[in-house]
Amino acid sequence: MKRIKKIRNKHSLHPIFSYCLLIFAIIVLSGVLNLFNVTTTYNKISNNGTYVRELVSSQNLFSLHGLKIIFSNAVSNFASFTPLSMLIITLIGIGIMDKTGFLDSLFYILTRKTNKKIVTFVLSFICILSSISGDLGFIVYIPLAALLFKYGKRHPKAGIICAFASIACGYGINIFMSSIDTSLVAYTNQAANLLSKDYNVGVFAFLVVMILASIILASIISSITEKVTIPKLGHYELMTETEDYLTKKEKRGLLISLFFGFIYLIIIIYNIIPYAPLGGNFLDYGQKYYIDKLFGYNSFFNQGFVFVVTLLFFILGLTYGFGSKNFKSGKEVWESLSYSLDKIGKVLVLIFFASSFIFIFKKSNIGTLVTASLASVISASEFTGLPLILLLFIVSALSTLVLPSSISKWAILSASAVPVFMNAGLSPEFATVIFRAGECCSYALTPVMAYFVIYIAFMELYSTDDQEGLFGNIKYLMPYSGFITIMWIVILLAFYLIALPLGVGAYPGL
Repeated sequence: MKRIKKIRNKHSLHPIFSYCLLIFAIIVLSGVLNLFNVTTTYNKISNNGTYVRELVSSQNLFSLHGLKIIFSNAVSNFASFTPLSMLIITLIGIGIMDKTGFLDSLFYILTRKTNKKIVTFVLSFICILSSISGDLGFIVYIPLAALLFKYGKRHPKAGIICAFASIACGYGINIFMSSIDTSLVAYTNQAANLLSKDYNVGVFAFLVVMILASIILASIISSITEKVTIPKLGHYELMTETEDYLTKKEKRGLLISLFFGFIYLIIIIYNIIPYAPLGGNFLDYGQKYYIDKLFGYNSFFNQGFVFVVTLLFFILGLTYGFGSKNFKSGKEVWESLSYSLDKIGKVLVLIFFASSFIFIFKKSNIGTLVTASLASVISASEFTGLPLILLLFIVSALSTLVLPSSISKWAILSASAVPVFMNAGLSPEFATVIFRAGECCSYALTPVMAYFVIYIAFMELYSTDDQEGLFGNIKYLMPYSGFITIMWIVILLAFYLIALPLGVGAYPGL
């Protein structure tokens, strides 16, 4: 049986070929939808605060004009693909930390006397909270999680799966409002004001439910990782034995690097404190909320966040290298900078095809067409209570598969969902929570999501003889998605039936 399974894995379709098939399927589907003139309309709120009907149709890419769009944008789309530049820059910093031995020493100190289940839980919890910084968590924590498990003598792919599942399934969970949440709340308020002009969602409206969900989610993900994922992956053949102690040089290097890293963080933190004397220079003071001052589009901190993190990694790795005497010449420093990029060639090719697929899917407008159709289902429904809650939950989960962007989805769904909820005696805050909960259940499963390719790339990077393929790697995420769906349904029903507060001044009912 094991022999048959191994042969099947070796002949699984490579992710690149899977993306090629998906590209071909989307091009053909866009042509079919255009041939039959498939369109839909949905409720949209105009600038003067009234309803308008928006017409949505797909764009035909199965035509000469469509092929011109695809070919003319292939190079520029790849060059401007955000995950690509973020990954390369971040890997430079991670590479120097890994090459010098900083990560090996740090993870040894953090995990040598710690139960492995606790390590997995903490990793998951940190990854869930990382959504406050946007998409950077996918770039930073996935490679770090692989190394954490590798140096902990466990399969690095388990770390990758755990980190990705935590970030993706926890993407809608924020203890504090993120910059995405403020945009979503703006749409919620806009839709609520159609029925109640003075309605306003508070900053801490989701605090209670999000704290509860983040703790339960981390427990579920860490438990699945330990009981399902790690046994399924088995032994990692490339695992190398490391010494079970730190030398004096390594301890000295670790102390020096942590000291300089602490100084660097103090400088950065001081510059994100609003109105601090000679500080607060990284904020955008044109925004209302602090999170938007910090991570808003025009914020210096947001624009330079990737480099800020990479520079921290560079400082930690560089000072450790010199402090532990692992660096003996300048040449070794420059060689360490490219350490993580040695095997990046395969990743770049994979990202090229993934970025092409995502671009083609967006151009086809199929995701918007499907989401708009689902919004019409909500508008036409006469559900109340539990059926209405489950309807929005399912609509959110399904639309996430084809339109991962939270803001784009809620811009379409909010004008239909929020008024329907208010007419049914349910609050706009509860509608927003249900929408975010539905996202959590399917966000990890869609290759349309830009950062999904980062997960696939690192899974391929740490593969040995077996070839899992695109859909084989998705299968690892199915148990997480299934249990998290059950978790959210239980939480939502409990808050609704018991009328627990969602946060400060917010309840499921009006």
